[in-house]
Amino acid sequence: MKKNRFLHKVIVYSISLCIVGAGVTGFSLLKGRSEKEEVRQEQRAARPVMTQEDMEILYAQHRLLQKEEIIEENTSKEEAEEVQQSAYISPIDFEGMWKVNPDVYAWIYIPGTVIDYPILQHATDNTYYLNYNIDGSYGYPGCIYTETMNSKDFTDNHTIIYGHNMKNGTMFSDLHKYKDASFLEENDQIFIYMPQKELEYRIFASYIYDDRHLHYSFNFADEAVYASYLEMVQEMRDMNANLRQDITVTAEDKIITLVTCLNGQPDKRLLVQAVLHTEE
Repeated sequence: MKKNRFLHKVIVYSISLCIVGAGVTGFSLLKGRSEKEEVRQEQRAARPVMTQEDMEILYAQHRLLQKEEIIEENTSKEEAEEVQQSAYISPIDFEGMWKVNPDVYAWIYIPGTVIDYPILQHATDNTYYLNYNIDGSYGYPGCIYTETMNSKDFTDNHTIIYGHNMKNGTMFSDLHKYKDASFLEENDQIFIYMPQKELEYRIFASYIYDDRHLHYSFNFADEAVYASYLEMVQEMRDMNANLRQDITVTAEDKIITLVTCLNGQPDKRLLVQAVLHTEE
Protein backbone atom coordinates (compact mmCIF):
# COMPACT_ATOMS: atom_id res chain seq x y z
CA MET A 1 0.00 0.00 0.00
CA LYS A 2 2.81 2.39 0.94
CA LYS A 3 4.66 1.46 -2.25
CA ASN A 4 1.60 2.31 -4.32
CA ARG A 5 1.27 5.69 -2.62
CA PHE A 6 4.96 6.38 -3.17
CA LEU A 7 4.74 5.43 -6.86
CA HIS A 8 1.65 7.62 -7.19
CA LYS A 9 3.51 10.60 -5.74
CA VAL A 10 6.52 9.98 -8.05
CA ILE A 11 4.27 9.85 -11.11
CA VAL A 12 2.40 13.02 -10.11
CA TYR A 13 5.70 14.84 -9.44
CA SER A 14 7.16 13.71 -12.79
CA ILE A 15 4.08 14.87 -14.68
CA SER A 16 4.27 18.23 -12.88
CA LEU A 17 7.89 18.65 -13.88
CA CYS A 18 7.05 17.88 -17.51
CA ILE A 19 4.25 20.43 -17.48
CA VAL A 20 6.50 23.10 -15.94
CA GLY A 21 9.33 22.25 -18.34
CA ALA A 22 7.05 22.49 -21.31
CA GLY A 23 5.77 25.81 -20.06
CA VAL A 24 9.29 27.19 -19.63
CA THR A 25 10.33 25.92 -23.06
CA GLY A 26 7.25 27.42 -24.61
CA PHE A 27 7.89 30.72 -22.88
CA SER A 28 11.51 30.72 -24.10
CA LEU A 29 10.43 30.03 -27.66
CA LEU A 30 7.79 32.74 -27.50
CA LYS A 31 10.32 35.15 -26.02
CA GLY A 32 12.83 34.31 -28.75
CA ARG A 33 10.20 34.82 -31.43
CA SER A 34 9.11 38.04 -29.81
CA GLU A 35 12.65 39.41 -29.72
CA LYS A 36 13.22 38.47 -33.38
CA GLU A 37 9.93 40.09 -34.33
CA GLU A 38 10.95 43.26 -32.48
CA VAL A 39 14.19 43.37 -34.49
CA ARG A 40 12.26 42.85 -37.73
CA GLN A 41 9.81 45.59 -36.76
CA GLU A 42 12.67 47.96 -35.97
CA GLN A 43 14.25 47.23 -39.34
CA ARG A 44 10.93 47.69 -41.13
CA ALA A 45 10.39 50.96 -39.29
CA ALA A 46 13.88 52.06 -40.36
CA ARG A 47 13.38 51.31 -44.05
CA PRO A 48 14.59 54.04 -46.37
CA VAL A 49 12.97 57.39 -45.95
CA MET A 50 14.20 58.09 -49.46
CA THR A 51 13.51 55.54 -52.18
CA GLN A 52 16.42 54.41 -54.32
CA GLU A 53 14.97 56.49 -57.14
CA ASP A 54 15.05 59.52 -54.82
CA MET A 55 18.69 58.79 -54.05
CA GLU A 56 19.60 58.53 -57.74
CA ILE A 57 17.91 61.90 -58.35
CA LEU A 58 19.84 63.37 -55.41
CA TYR A 59 23.15 62.14 -56.85
CA ALA A 60 22.26 63.49 -60.29
CA GLN A 61 21.65 66.92 -58.80
CA HIS A 62 25.18 67.07 -57.39
CA ARG A 63 27.22 65.18 -59.95
CA LEU A 64 29.55 65.95 -62.77
CA LEU A 65 29.06 69.39 -64.17
CA GLN A 66 31.60 70.14 -66.85
CA LYS A 67 34.49 72.28 -65.67
CA GLU A 68 33.77 74.86 -68.37
CA GLU A 69 30.13 75.12 -67.23
CA ILE A 70 31.17 75.71 -63.62
CA ILE A 71 33.59 78.44 -64.64
CA GLU A 72 31.03 80.08 -66.90
CA GLU A 73 28.39 80.08 -64.17
CA ASN A 74 30.60 81.64 -61.52
CA THR A 75 33.08 83.98 -63.25
CA SER A 76 33.43 86.65 -65.89
CA LYS A 77 35.06 85.81 -69.24
CA GLU A 78 38.44 87.24 -68.16
CA GLU A 79 38.35 85.46 -64.83
CA ALA A 80 37.28 82.24 -66.52
CA GLU A 81 40.34 82.21 -68.75
CA GLU A 82 42.63 82.69 -65.75
CA VAL A 83 40.86 80.05 -63.65
CA GLN A 84 40.87 77.60 -66.57
CA GLN A 85 44.65 77.77 -66.62
CA SER A 86 45.37 77.64 -62.91
CA ALA A 87 42.75 76.44 -60.45
CA TYR A 88 41.20 73.05 -59.91
CA ILE A 89 37.43 73.19 -59.78
CA SER A 90 35.69 70.06 -58.58
CA PRO A 91 32.81 68.95 -60.81
CA ILE A 92 30.95 67.81 -57.70
CA ASP A 93 28.82 69.96 -55.43
CA PHE A 94 30.40 68.68 -52.24
CA GLU A 95 28.91 71.43 -50.09
CA GLY A 96 25.46 70.34 -51.19
CA MET A 97 26.29 66.70 -50.46
CA TRP A 98 27.66 67.55 -47.00
CA LYS A 99 24.26 68.99 -46.09
CA VAL A 100 22.80 65.56 -46.82
CA ASN A 101 25.61 63.57 -45.16
CA PRO A 102 28.96 64.93 -43.90
CA ASP A 103 30.57 61.49 -44.33
CA VAL A 104 30.79 62.10 -48.09
CA TYR A 105 34.45 62.81 -48.89
CA ALA A 106 34.96 61.82 -52.54
CA TRP A 107 33.13 60.78 -55.69
CA ILE A 108 33.75 57.88 -58.08
CA TYR A 109 32.92 58.03 -61.77
CA ILE A 110 33.59 55.27 -64.31
CA PRO A 111 32.86 56.21 -67.93
CA GLY A 112 30.92 53.54 -69.79
CA THR A 113 29.08 52.43 -66.63
CA VAL A 114 26.37 53.77 -64.33
CA ILE A 115 28.93 54.08 -61.53
CA ASP A 116 28.74 57.76 -60.66
CA TYR A 117 28.36 58.01 -56.87
CA PRO A 118 29.64 59.67 -53.71
CA ILE A 119 32.12 57.77 -51.55
CA LEU A 120 31.55 57.77 -47.78
CA GLN A 121 33.45 56.68 -44.70
CA HIS A 122 31.93 56.25 -41.25
CA ALA A 123 34.14 57.39 -38.38
CA THR A 124 33.59 54.37 -36.10
CA ASP A 125 31.67 51.59 -37.90
CA ASN A 126 33.38 50.11 -40.95
CA THR A 127 30.28 48.18 -42.04
CA TYR A 128 27.78 50.97 -41.45
CA TYR A 129 27.31 51.92 -45.10
CA LEU A 130 26.97 48.29 -46.07
CA ASN A 131 23.55 48.44 -44.40
CA TYR A 132 22.61 52.11 -44.29
CA ASN A 133 21.78 54.62 -46.98
CA ILE A 134 23.03 58.13 -47.52
CA ASP A 135 20.06 59.57 -45.59
CA GLY A 136 20.86 57.38 -42.57
CA SER A 137 18.01 54.95 -43.17
CA TYR A 138 18.42 51.19 -42.90
CA GLY A 139 18.41 48.94 -45.97
CA TYR A 140 19.54 48.73 -49.56
CA PRO A 141 21.19 50.03 -51.67
CA GLY A 142 23.60 51.21 -48.96
CA CYS A 143 26.46 53.41 -50.13
CA ILE A 144 29.79 53.24 -51.89
CA TYR A 145 32.27 53.37 -49.00
CA THR A 146 35.76 52.83 -47.65
CA GLU A 147 36.93 51.74 -44.21
CA THR A 148 38.99 53.60 -41.62
CA MET A 149 42.06 51.51 -42.51
CA ASN A 150 42.29 53.84 -45.48
CA SER A 151 42.91 57.57 -45.33
CA LYS A 152 40.44 59.82 -47.12
CA ASP A 153 43.00 61.45 -49.43
CA PHE A 154 43.90 58.33 -51.48
CA THR A 155 47.57 58.56 -50.52
CA ASP A 156 47.66 54.96 -49.24
CA ASN A 157 49.35 52.31 -51.35
CA HIS A 158 46.06 50.48 -51.65
CA THR A 159 42.59 51.96 -51.16
CA ILE A 160 39.69 49.50 -51.10
CA ILE A 161 36.21 50.68 -52.09
CA TYR A 162 33.05 48.63 -51.47
CA GLY A 163 29.61 48.67 -53.03
CA HIS A 164 26.58 46.38 -53.42
CA ASN A 165 25.84 44.37 -56.56
CA MET A 166 22.25 45.55 -56.92
CA LYS A 167 19.81 43.52 -59.02
CA ASN A 168 18.46 46.69 -60.64
CA GLY A 169 21.89 47.45 -62.09
CA THR A 170 22.84 50.34 -59.80
CA MET A 171 25.73 50.89 -57.37
CA PHE A 172 28.63 48.50 -58.20
CA SER A 173 26.62 46.10 -60.39
CA ASP A 174 28.32 47.36 -63.56
CA LEU A 175 31.68 46.10 -62.28
CA HIS A 176 30.55 42.75 -63.66
CA LYS A 177 30.97 44.17 -67.17
CA TYR A 178 34.72 43.98 -66.56
CA LYS A 179 34.54 40.21 -66.73
CA ASP A 180 34.53 40.90 -70.48
CA ALA A 181 38.10 41.64 -71.63
CA SER A 182 36.98 43.78 -74.58
CA PHE A 183 34.85 45.95 -72.30
CA LEU A 184 37.84 46.49 -70.02
CA GLU A 185 40.04 47.57 -72.91
CA GLU A 186 37.47 50.10 -74.10
CA ASN A 187 36.49 51.41 -70.64
CA ASP A 188 39.64 51.42 -68.53
CA GLN A 189 39.36 54.81 -66.81
CA ILE A 190 38.21 55.53 -63.26
CA PHE A 191 37.96 59.08 -61.93
CA ILE A 192 38.01 59.99 -58.25
CA TYR A 193 36.87 63.55 -57.53
CA MET A 194 37.58 65.35 -54.28
CA PRO A 195 37.02 68.95 -53.23
CA GLN A 196 40.67 69.88 -53.88
CA LYS A 197 41.89 67.43 -56.50
CA GLU A 198 41.02 64.87 -59.15
CA LEU A 199 42.62 61.46 -59.67
CA GLU A 200 42.55 59.37 -62.83
CA TYR A 201 43.17 55.63 -62.58
CA ARG A 202 43.64 52.97 -65.27
CA ILE A 203 42.12 49.52 -64.74
CA PHE A 204 44.71 46.75 -64.95
CA ALA A 205 42.88 43.72 -63.48
CA SER A 206 39.46 42.18 -63.00
CA TYR A 207 39.04 38.79 -61.35
CA ILE A 208 37.07 36.70 -58.90
CA TYR A 209 38.63 36.28 -55.46
CA ASP A 210 37.59 34.73 -52.17
CA ASP A 211 35.80 36.73 -49.49
CA ARG A 212 38.80 37.38 -47.25
CA HIS A 213 39.19 40.88 -45.86
CA LEU A 214 42.14 42.29 -47.82
CA HIS A 215 43.21 44.81 -45.17
CA TYR A 216 43.32 42.07 -42.52
CA SER A 217 45.10 39.63 -44.83
CA PHE A 218 47.87 41.88 -46.18
CA ASN A 219 49.88 44.70 -44.64
CA PHE A 220 49.90 46.99 -47.65
CA ALA A 221 51.95 49.58 -45.76
CA ASP A 222 54.84 47.10 -45.85
CA GLU A 223 56.55 47.64 -49.21
CA ALA A 224 57.72 44.03 -49.48
CA VAL A 225 54.23 42.68 -48.75
CA TYR A 226 52.67 45.16 -51.16
CA ALA A 227 55.16 44.26 -53.91
CA SER A 228 54.51 40.54 -53.37
CA TYR A 229 50.76 41.11 -53.52
CA LEU A 230 51.01 43.03 -56.81
CA GLU A 231 53.21 40.31 -58.26
CA MET A 232 50.65 37.69 -57.24
CA VAL A 233 47.88 39.59 -59.03
CA GLN A 234 49.84 40.23 -62.21
CA GLU A 235 51.03 36.62 -62.45
CA MET A 236 47.56 35.20 -61.85
CA ARG A 237 46.64 32.33 -64.14
CA ASP A 238 42.87 32.16 -64.15
CA MET A 239 40.61 31.78 -67.18
CA ASN A 240 38.08 34.11 -65.52
CA ALA A 241 40.64 36.86 -64.87
CA ASN A 242 41.24 39.81 -67.18
CA LEU A 243 44.74 41.23 -66.74
CA ARG A 244 46.22 44.06 -68.79
CA GLN A 245 49.59 42.96 -70.10
CA ASP A 246 50.41 46.50 -71.24
CA ILE A 247 50.23 47.91 -67.70
CA THR A 248 52.92 47.04 -65.15
CA VAL A 249 52.22 47.96 -61.54
CA THR A 250 55.01 48.17 -58.96
CA ALA A 251 55.24 48.94 -55.24
CA GLU A 252 55.94 52.56 -56.18
CA ASP A 253 52.42 52.86 -57.59
CA LYS A 254 49.16 53.51 -55.78
CA ILE A 255 46.13 51.41 -56.59
CA ILE A 256 42.43 51.19 -55.80
CA THR A 257 40.39 48.00 -55.59
CA LEU A 258 36.63 48.05 -56.16
CA VAL A 259 34.86 45.16 -54.42
CA THR A 260 31.37 43.76 -54.95
CA CYS A 261 29.51 40.46 -54.54
CA LEU A 262 28.64 37.70 -56.99
CA ASN A 263 25.12 36.34 -57.27
CA GLY A 264 24.81 32.88 -55.75
CA GLN A 265 28.43 32.83 -54.54
CA PRO A 266 28.47 34.27 -51.01
CA ASP A 267 32.07 33.18 -50.43
CA LYS A 268 33.39 34.97 -53.54
CA ARG A 269 33.98 38.61 -54.52
CA LEU A 270 34.58 40.39 -57.80
CA LEU A 271 37.61 42.68 -57.67
CA VAL A 272 38.36 45.41 -60.20
CA GLN A 273 41.74 47.06 -59.69
CA ALA A 274 43.19 50.25 -61.11
CA VAL A 275 46.50 52.10 -60.83
CA LEU A 276 46.88 55.86 -60.34
CA HIS A 277 47.67 57.45 -63.70
CA THR A 278 47.37 61.21 -63.25
CA GLU A 279 46.58 63.67 -60.47
CA GLU A 280 45.20 67.17 -61.00
